[in-house]
Amino acid sequence: KWEEGNRVVVAVKPQSRENITISTVRKFYYWLLSKVSDTNEVIRNFTGFGLYDRKFMDAVKKYHDPFPYFRGLVSEIGFKRAEIEFVQPPRLRGRTKNNFFILYDLAMTGFVNHSKLPLRLAVFLGFILAGLSMLIAFSYLVYKLMYWDTFNLGLAPLVVGLFFFSGVQLIFIGIIGEYIGAIYTQVKNKPLAIEDEKLNFDTPADN
Repeated sequence: KWEEGNRVVVAVKPQSRENITISTVRKFYYWLLSKVSDTNEVIRNFTGFGLYDRKFMDAVKKYHDPFPYFRGLVSEIGFKRAEIEFVQPPRLRGRTKNNFFILYDLAMTGFVNHSKLPLRLAVFLGFILAGLSMLIAFSYLVYKLMYWDTFNLGLAPLVVGLFFFSGVQLIFIGIIGEYIGAIYTQVKNKPLAIEDEKLNFDTPADN
């Protein structure tokens, strides 16, 4: 595959003979990451094992990220690639060192590096919560005006007010998160573009 011009040849496992729970969670994770990722296409069931061209590795070095999510970089850089499928057999000896905490850390690295959705969830939830609180408050006000003597408000205004201000807090937390996300993006200093090949350009002579 590499000799055919593919800069990257990755091994993916559409099927696995490992623990059914781990396999199901992994498939769900890749599905979710592909839905929320800013990257064009996330390779599913890809563990990082593959053959990488020198030009691809030079492009990886341009990413000033001490903790890169390599599986996402393969898709983000965008060189021509080929996929080879294999079936992972069950482990015969020993135990894997990838415990829950390591897998969780790896999963969160993927979300943080390739999606802004976790930051924006606070804003979305804040607007939804504040909007619902205002709608409920307006409904209670209408009912109170219509049935002034019989309709008892009770603790409803206090609860609605609590939910409203909680929504406002979520909105401002989300706005702060947007600024943090912008700072994080600038600190990573990603290259604006990855050069694959030059056509009709003179190559400067090496010193």
